[in-house]
Amino acid sequence: MESNAAFPPWPAVDPSCGGVRLRKFRDEDAAMAVELSLDDYVPTIGTLPPQASAEQALAWVERQRQHHIRGTGFAFCIADAATDQALGQLGLWLRELDAGRAQAGYGVAPGARGRRVGTRALLSLLDFGWTIPGLHRVELFIEPWNMASTRTAEYSGFTREGLLHSHSEIAGERRDMLLYAAVRGRQPRPD
Repeated sequence: MESNAAFPPWPAVDPSCGGVRLRKFRDEDAAMAVELSLDDYVPTIGTLPPQASAEQALAWVERQRQHHIRGTGFAFCIADAATDQALGQLGLWLRELDAGRAQAGYGVAPGARGRRVGTRALLSLLDFGWTIPGLHRVELFIEPWNMASTRTAEYSGFTREGLLHSHSEIAGERRDMLLYAAVRGRQPRPD
């Protein structure tokens, strides 16, 4: 399938911040996908199967590469800028771009957690996102129990806007979600 002509192009330069860069997925990133699949939560919110085999992880990597081609958004591999090691994944979903909105979602591999990788990845994403004409708002939906993710959002300049009751189905259950948003021109860049 060919890329949508009106869809924003892939960034000419990988977005980066503080030693983290966002790049296209490569086959060797399947090892990071296997690590993500061992997390109890990550497989419940996406297409990565729990305890993925190497083959399943490679198929997931290929699905990430197809998002931009299909015109649904950008699926970035979060990578260490110095070593190029895959540290996680981050998506910018543009299904509502004509309304000026996008949604973001991310997962940091367990071995890379606790080092503000997610914060730097979100800052990189916003720097890139604001180059997209017509994009004025990026939203994150986070379960209230996920304090690490709420801190990541806040450190990245996202503002908590409210609690959405029974917003999403996750693992067969309706779940409340916190809504966080970054708005073009309103987010101070955190230190």
